[in-house]
Amino acid sequence: MEEKRFEVVFSPAARREIERLEIDEALQVAKDIKKYLETSPFPFGKTRIKKLTGFSPPLYRLRSGDFRAYYRIVNKEAIILAVVSKKDSEKILKKLR
Repeated sequence: MEEKRFEVVFSPAARREIERLEIDEALQVAKDIKKYLETSPFPFGKTRIKKLTGFSPPLYRLRSGDFRAYYRIVNKEAIILAVVSKKDSEKILKKLR
């Protein structure tokens, strides 16, 4: 098991979004967030993580099934800003600009 190098912090909005998901979807997203973001929240090779262009500070996206978690890295924290279904991603990206 890799050591935990990053603290994952949910914004209040992201926490509400996860709570609205079906239980199995919420568990899958939470598991992926823990697996990918606690150890290495940066994109590396072929990965579910993507650094999005045109955002300052940088914005990252984690793919988890039909859902997307959008987050920023601040110091040693991965701050989850939004968890949305793939189809709602465009809307949320406009808000995060």
